[in-house]
Order: sequence, then structure tokens, then C-alpha cells
Amino acid sequence: MKNKGIIYVLALAVFLIGTIEYIITGVIEIIAVDLGVSTSEVGLLVTVFALAAAIVAPILITLTINTDRKKLLLITLGVFIASNGLMFADLTYETVIWIRIIQGASGGIATVVAMAVATRLVEKEKRGNAIGIILMGLSSSLVLGVPLGTFFSEMFGWRVLFVLVGALIVIPLLIIYKKIPAIKEEEKITLNMQLSILKNPTILMALVITLFYIGGYATLFTYITPFLQMTSSLSMTEISGVLFLAGVCSFVGSKLGGQLADAKGSKFTIFLGLFLQGATLLLFALAGVNLWVLILILMIFMLATWSISPAQQLYLVTLAPRNPDIALSVNTSFIQFGFALGSGLGGFVISQTSVLYLNWVGFAAVSVAFLVAVVLF
Repeated sequence: MKNKGIIYVLALAVFLIGTIEYIITGVIEIIAVDLGVSTSEVGLLVTVFALAAAIVAPILITLTINTDRKKLLLITLGVFIASNGLMFADLTYETVIWIRIIQGASGGIATVVAMAVATRLVEKEKRGNAIGIILMGLSSSLVLGVPLGTFFSEMFGWRVLFVLVGALIVIPLLIIYKKIPAIKEEEKITLNMQLSILKNPTILMALVITLFYIGGYATLFTYITPFLQMTSSLSMTEISGVLFLAGVCSFVGSKLGGQLADAKGSKFTIFLGLFLQGATLLLFALAGVNLWVLILILMIFMLATWSISPAQQLYLVTLAPRNPDIALSVNTSFIQFGFALGSGLGGFVISQTSVLYLNWVGFAAVSVAFLVAVVLF
């Protein structure tokens, strides 16, 4: 594969962005105490990040579609770095909400542009693999970002983590500046050309799949720490270890999903992932039976969920080969809408009933995605 090193640098940038998005998951209780708000209100910090990435990012990408992709990537990474620096101040909950919106918008654009750039730096038959590597960066934030964040936040505080991760993004930013060439569209893309993608019923149905399978995932995983605390006797340090294992599985799932999509096709990979994701959400009902059973179910759940994403991205790129940026942007928006839907639903469920019901709501969402896939494919 051409430019493999650059692809991994882009994956590093996406890894750090993903760490900032998901880090709330591991330290949700600590932030709640520090800001003096409830757990469900801290969950809103995940929701607003996702909504900003889902709504603001595609609008800005649409408006800048004829802009040099390299320049856009550098600008958005710069804004993302600055927003993380602001988190070090002793801010109110309302101010943190606004910073998370800025992080979601800039991080969302950077993630989409990184994937689009990756597909243009490799051979056509390797695009699925390239997307899988970028998404490995995203899933790696669960491998290292969330558990390490959970561990170190107890020693240094959660605010320091935001500043540190923001500073680390300077590394890929400098490499991107030096190594990636200017990338512009060969022909000018009009607004009508972009909107035509959303008029395609096949693309719209594929986006519905994204919305609901991510929604089902986020319903449970946003609150996985309190779920594990409720269903086991694990300490916070032990939960960090479990989250690390879960992250390893998400990392492997992203890699395998990209390879399987290139080898067996995106439709096969999506079907398999959705089936396993739904089955494991049902099996979470056995969580209180045995700790090792719970951990095994969680590992398969992560493998399945993250194997779907590169296949879904590749499927959409093949549906819109002339405008991969827009296809990836819209799908990434629906991924973020899914996170917003899931974290919002999860917050509602635990505020009204119990964290133990989250897997059932997640299963309902994934079932919708599976049925839409049956109709579409």
C-alpha cells in the first residue's frame, strides 16, 4: 500500500481526537463530582460533542469542499488543540459544554478529511484497508485513551488529560504539514452535486443503518463504567483494565473489518457485524451471572461493532465515487448522531430506571439497523 506511513500519522491524529471524545466515558463519575452535576448531565458532554460533529462539521465541509484538504486539516487540528488548552481553566459546566461543541465541530471535520485524504493517497483496491487504519486510530482511543485517562485522572485530574492530549496533536500536525501534498478537487464541485448524494435512497438507507447501530452501541458504552460497577465488584483500576481489553477488541475489529470488506465485500461484513452486535447486547442480560462471561461478551461486542464501521464507510464511498468527502462526511455525521442518540437514550434510561436496562434499549436500536440492512441488501 502506498503512503502507509502517512496513513498511520493520520490515524494518530484521529486517535487523539477520539480520545478527547470518549475520555468522558471513563471519568464520568469524577467529572460529575468536580462540576457538581449529575452523571446523566456529564453524559451530555458526549452528546453535544457528537451533535457538533454531526451538524456543524458537514456544513463546514460542504462550504469548503473546493478548499485544499491539507490546509483544512491543519486549520481544524489547530482549533482542536486550542480548545483542549481551554479545559485547564476552572470552568463552569455551561462553559465546558461550549468547549465540547467547538471540539466536536473541529474534531469532526478533521476526522472526515483524514479519511478522505487517506483514500486518495492509496491504490483504489486498498481504500477499505486505508479507511480501516484510520478507524483503528479512532478505536485505539478506546484501547489506550479511555482506560489510561481513567487511570491517570485519579492521580492528576481530568483537566490535565485534555491539555496533554491536545499538546500531543501537535506531532501529527507538523508531520502533515511537511509530508502531505496539497489535495484539491480536479473539477469544481457545486452544491447541487453535493446535495444529490442525499437524494439517493440507497445512500439514505445506508445512513439509517449507521445511525441505529452506533446508537445501540453508544446507549450502553457511554455508561459502561457505571454498568460494570453495578454488575460486578470491580474497582476503578480493574475497570480500567477491562476497558483496555475492550479497546484492544475495537482496535482489532476495525482492522479486520477493513480487510474483510476488501476480501469478502462490505455487505457481508456489515451483516456479520450487526448480527454479532445484536446477539451480544442480548447476552448482556447474563452480566450478573459470572464476571468472565461478562468480559467475554463485552469483548465480542466491541469486535463486532467496530468491524462494521470500515465496511460501511467503504460501501458509501463506492456509492459516491466522485464525492468521497461528502459521502464520508455525511456518514460520519450519522455516526455522531448515533452517539448523540445513544448517549441521550442511555442518560434518559438511567435517570428513569436503572443502568441495567441499557442493553435492551441498545438491542432495539441494533435490531432496526439489521432490518434496514436486510431490506437494502
